[in-house]
Amino acid sequence: MPRSESGGNDKTPDRKIAHEEAYKALYDAIITGAFEPGKILTLRGMAQQLGYSPMPVRESVRRLVALGALEMRSTRRISVARMTERRFQEIWSARVLLEPEIAARALPHADKALIRELERIDAEVDEAMERGDPDKYCLKNWEFHFTLYRASDCPIILRLIESVWLQFGPFMRMVIGRLGTSLTVDHHVKAIDALKKKDEIALREAIRLDIQDGMERIESDFQK
Repeated sequence: MPRSESGGNDKTPDRKIAHEEAYKALYDAIITGAFEPGKILTLRGMAQQLGYSPMPVRESVRRLVALGALEMRSTRRISVARMTERRFQEIWSARVLLEPEIAARALPHADKALIRELERIDAEVDEAMERGDPDKYCLKNWEFHFTLYRASDCPIILRLIESVWLQFGPFMRMVIGRLGTSLTVDHHVKAIDALKKKDEIALREAIRLDIQDGMERIESDFQK
């Protein structure tokens, strides 16, 4: 590959775009459970799967290792973070602490456009549950939560929540795939209703219950 005029230091605009696109592709794949926890991956294999060259994927891996989403086994072997009982309980506690708070901070920004978007996404969540489609369910469930959380305009809290989801998203997808979506409880309607009524207490409770029901279901399978 030819070196750039900047000395081949990957600072040119095109390369920055390639790196960010590769990072976003890998981020989305992990957070929605495209890779199983503990599965050994290679840079070359990940690059081929995502459709990028190894260089931006390598940089993306470094960033995601720092966030705890990936574990570096060696210079060429990477794995999605493995789940342990201690890590699971810490993730649960972090979600309960952070997500109702950021939802409450989104409440003042919950205009009609945001509410319509959340209703649209939740309809797709319901459709995925009815069809028993774990891939779409995980993707749309993530989309619902982060559409709401981004409305808070709280980037620091959002970054913390993203780190948590990156660590449990693959595990959630694996469990939902095994157990199916039929027993999944959807508290999103209650959250939307609370947003319409500007009811912070009800909104916090809807998000808390959504987390609790989901994590309890995952824990019951985890402990088998």
